[in-house]
Amino acid sequence: MSRKYEKLVYQFKPEYNEAAAEGVGTDFVYSPQAYFRGASQIPGAKYNVGFQIFTKPFFLDRMPHRHPVEEYLIFLGGTFPNMFDFDAEMHLTIGEEMEEYIITQPTIVRIPAGVQHCPLNFVKVNKPVFFQAACMQGMFGGIYGDGEGKQFFYNGPGQCIYDAKKKCDSCTKCLNDDWNK
Repeated sequence: MSRKYEKLVYQFKPEYNEAAAEGVGTDFVYSPQAYFRGASQIPGAKYNVGFQIFTKPFFLDRMPHRHPVEEYLIFLGGTFPNMFDFDAEMHLTIGEEMEEYIITQPTIVRIPAGVQHCPLNFVKVNKPVFFQAACMQGMFGGIYGDGEGKQFFYNGPGQCIYDAKKKCDSCTKCLNDDWNK
């Protein structure tokens, strides 16, 4: 017999970076990493987040995009336990105007729903950086392009919750699940 709330508890599984630009290694970020992939891991979740430690410069996100919900970008020192031991530089653009912000100390950036952001470039990483992109929707996805744009989703290398024989293909079916069913 299952417990009433067990669907609300997810134990992290290690993920290894398999997505990098062609010709670029994957050693810019410490592996394994931890991700909470939202609704595909806890039905009904309206939140997803990655937990990454960047150890080398890397142009993380080249494409300006927006989300229909808020997103928070968190930059902390990755030398635990002192999260203020920070020696890095990231460049982030925000808005249609492409305002550039240079991050050189522990910072959180709130990206309101509908606000364009990126590129995001980790230009200098002299000490590890703990990075989180926390998006308030059940699967990570962005709207790319002018005007209405097209929304694309990405859910990592995890397994499909409906078919144990295949990887998640970001079909978004799980976004409509309810934990209580």
